[in-house]
Amino acid sequence: MEKRRLGISDLYVSEIGLGCMSLPTDHLEANKIIKAALDNGITYFDTADLYNNGENEQMIGNALKDKRQEVILATKVGNRMNESGEGWFWDPSKKWITSAIHKSLKRLQTDYIDVYQLHGGTVEDDLDEVIDTMESLKKDGLIREYGISSIRPTVIDYFLQNSNAVSVMMQYSLLDRRPEEWFSILEKHNVSLLSRGTLAKGLLTENGRNRVNKTNEYLSYSQIELLATLEQLQKLDAPITSVALQYVLKRSVTGSLILGASSTEQLLESIHAYSIKVPRDILLKAEEITKKEIYKEHRV
Repeated sequence: MEKRRLGISDLYVSEIGLGCMSLPTDHLEANKIIKAALDNGITYFDTADLYNNGENEQMIGNALKDKRQEVILATKVGNRMNESGEGWFWDPSKKWITSAIHKSLKRLQTDYIDVYQLHGGTVEDDLDEVIDTMESLKKDGLIREYGISSIRPTVIDYFLQNSNAVSVMMQYSLLDRRPEEWFSILEKHNVSLLSRGTLAKGLLTENGRNRVNKTNEYLSYSQIELLATLEQLQKLDAPITSVALQYVLKRSVTGSLILGASSTEQLLESIHAYSIKVPRDILLKAEEITKKEIYKEHRV
């Protein structure tokens, strides 16, 4: 599997990263998926302290502790669990972040995190304090780099203008092309895109049209529009999943596709689809078939 440089950092990430939120809570089954990922060249693993109230980090830590020097570990911070363990609230304060990272490090069984990401945020937050905190953690060697996971243009713009963030995680796919307006700016600031939702909840797979029957709409696509769009995409001379993955990878700003997997079979299907190269003319046709929109809220 090919690797790409994350921003202008020293980190190189596999073109497919494993989104660990979808892993089963059964450790044996999860370990099988993680092993399959490693065996197929995946070196980037993305989790968050929020996932399963920290147990996801703990599971990843157990599975990868003997491979630590071979992988890139990313986690997130900002969503703070209630004391009861039921529900959470937003806390991007320096006090919480500097406390939360030590909890994540312990669960991940490591001395440092490769990419530490703010798990959301608004312009009402003290983003300067967040950035200062991230820089301090980097100076102390607790993190190598930092980024944000956000779809809000106001937050993205602030971080691009005022920080040394190396990545922005956004939902991006053929059915959600809203992030494209930011690509030239990301490149200008040497920031990489970490793409999540690349298969649009399974709509951009061979089983996609069946999934449409279980949903009334997807973003601005009505059910009728979805069916018509997927029918056109499936008529292209390439598997729809391969088209979806390669469409995102053809963007030079893309660092890694973060794909979830709840089974080994699902992961291997995605890896197989990734291995099929799609001609540029087919990707251009796919682009013509789908909508190009922009975020209408949280504008700069």
